[in-house]
Amino acid sequence: MDNRNPKVTDAIRHDVEASWHRFLDLYEPLRPELYRYCRHLTRSPWDADDLVQDALFRAFAKLGWINEPPKNPRAWLFRIASNLWIDRVRALQPEPEPDPERPSTREPRAVREAAGTLLSRLSPQERAAVVLKEAFNFTLEEIAEALSTTPGTVKSALHRGRGKLVEPADQDEAPPKPAVLDAFCAAFNAGDLDRLASLLLDTAEIEVVRVHTEYGPEAARRGVFQGMLFGTRRLADPARLDGLDPAFFGNVLPQVPRVGPRLHRGEWLLLHWYAHSDGDAVRAITRVEADGDRLTRVRNYFYTPDVLAEICAELQVPFRSNGYRYWKEA
Repeated sequence: MDNRNPKVTDAIRHDVEASWHRFLDLYEPLRPELYRYCRHLTRSPWDADDLVQDALFRAFAKLGWINEPPKNPRAWLFRIASNLWIDRVRALQPEPEPDPERPSTREPRAVREAAGTLLSRLSPQERAAVVLKEAFNFTLEEIAEALSTTPGTVKSALHRGRGKLVEPADQDEAPPKPAVLDAFCAAFNAGDLDRLASLLLDTAEIEVVRVHTEYGPEAARRGVFQGMLFGTRRLADPARLDGLDPAFFGNVLPQVPRVGPRLHRGEWLLLHWYAHSDGDAVRAITRVEADGDRLTRVRNYFYTPDVLAEICAELQVPFRSNGYRYWKEA
């Protein structure tokens, strides 16, 4: 890399950014369905959102070295997501010790018949096969293509795993709410940037997921926290919507949002309520990690409509989408 000429690096960055958004123009319509697939695999909206983004990144990079565009973009994206997820599961779960009393086989291990979440006990290939067939109506041939295997292996996996998609209700007791969440809400709802920043450790990471990351209280005070509190002034002004799709912001009012904690599946979340001419609705969700009375990580989910839709539906609260991104190529 030519460190003596930063203009070269900046030019490359702009070229990549423009290419990335052209890629999204073509493939983003597939994103809701890809999210739904990843959600079935990961059993977590947060992990599903990460897997979708990683799959899109991998697909974007692969386009640079394949001979011709994929004939079936949908199946191609599903294949990339499947391979990424299977690799992750294999990396996290070491191979079991061989059973000397059982013959060796190249097929995935049989599902253990026991109480609990049956789907999570399927092998990665079995789970993916069941989801592709039952939730997305893929043919055996399409599943085989998505999982890089044969229709015969897919048929065997489906026979073992079909009908085991039921997830039991979470029986864990509600965790105590960290006191720092109440302090965050009080400072946010008072519009006090200094108090908000004081809740962060000096090494804290503050992220608008998929868009922007900052480190430390001062950067957050001048950047992300500023936008979280006062960005509605821009959203409510059609003349200031550069880089934002006006279709999503037609009735936003220029009032500071309010934030409040809600428990969702054993995790405390912060819901950001925005005022609209036809009523209040959630436009963002924030997840935090804390060390005592200080925040170590803040992740704001603003440009993640699939996650917002799922979480708000489960919490039975109204929400509005902001789209997937904040900039579109002219």
